[in-house]
Amino acid sequence: MKFNHLIRVIGFCAICSILMSCAVGMALHGKKEPNLGAIQVGQDRSLVIMNLGQPIQTIAEEGKRIDIFELQFGNEPSAGRALGHGAMDVLTLGAWEVIGTPIEGFSGSKQKLMIEYDENDKVKTITSGTDKPRF
Repeated sequence: MKFNHLIRVIGFCAICSILMSCAVGMALHGKKEPNLGAIQVGQDRSLVIMNLGQPIQTIAEEGKRIDIFELQFGNEPSAGRALGHGAMDVLTLGAWEVIGTPIEGFSGSKQKLMIEYDENDKVKTITSGTDKPRF
């Protein structure tokens, strides 16, 4: 009888440890906010990509190019948030994940940024939002 009890306790602990990793991991691996101050009109496209990463879409037409970036704000990695989630996981035996994971999943906001370049791949205009590119 004691062996069955031991197996149940080990199984319960294993399930709890699996459940406890989601919100904690999401808090630790957030995405750093982009430095939009580094992007200026007249700047080379390679510097824009170095600062913002690869665009989600590139439109090239009539010697012009438009890059569309999807940027994330308000979800930087945080050891404090991760520690808080971990403490709540321990106190609630993993039940906190039902609340903590959606909180982390919906934290932050996404915004699109369109950057239009001239024929020399220099920044011509910077537009925030989801307006359609115009040529």
